[in-house]
Amino acid sequence: MSKNGYLTIFCLFFCCSTAIAQVPAWGGGADQNDLSFGFSFSYISNYFKINKKPDWRDPYFDPGVNSYITDSLKSISSKNASGFAVGFITRYRLTEHIEVRTTPSLVFADRSISYTYPKSSDDVTRQVQSTMVDFPLEIKLKSDRIDDFRAYILGGVKYSLAIGSKKNSDAGQDPLSKMVKNVGGFGSYEAGLGCDIYFEFFKLSPEIKISNSFGNVLVPENHPYSAPLSSLGLHTVTFSLLFE
Repeated sequence: MSKNGYLTIFCLFFCCSTAIAQVPAWGGGADQNDLSFGFSFSYISNYFKINKKPDWRDPYFDPGVNSYITDSLKSISSKNASGFAVGFITRYRLTEHIEVRTTPSLVFADRSISYTYPKSSDDVTRQVQSTMVDFPLEIKLKSDRIDDFRAYILGGVKYSLAIGSKKNSDAGQDPLSKMVKNVGGFGSYEAGLGCDIYFEFFKLSPEIKISNSFGNVLVPENHPYSAPLSSLGLHTVTFSLLFE
């Protein structure tokens, strides 16, 4: 074969390779269908937003023993506690840039409230243990796709339902052994942002969301750790990896 023949073959191979390299990844066909499914893994960080009663500092008076059983309070706080969630994705495309999505998830995340007393060197911490199932409904607004990348923002509401509740697990215990309890179900609003990254056989979406509960999630009870509280709100930050 002549030099010109080799040069022609080389040019054709180079042009075809360049063209193939510039073809955007298919993403497993997730965006080619109006309806698609997937799964998600999430890291969760949450804490309580605490509203206290006007007399929250007062010592707790136990009518059972007819005396005060705690000192006056110095502070009440809630630190960040972490957890994780696994879920499934159902996505429906309304337009090229708008879709509706739900990601029902099983959530394992504890929360805590710490009580500080001036005359005690140790804080008292009460864990609020719960396993939840979240049912979110979200609107996702997507940008134009640039090669294998697309950014998006989203917002919506979700309903959280407690399973395996320990509502009555401290019945009959003395007041100093009581737990702080949350309602069995509550709603939240949420907003977030993320991006779709397209690979040959699937689409990966790193995403971060912030949510805040509606209303009061506290179950009011008369014991040293619940009585000083007027209401509790739950603030949650969720980082997720979604696969479609």
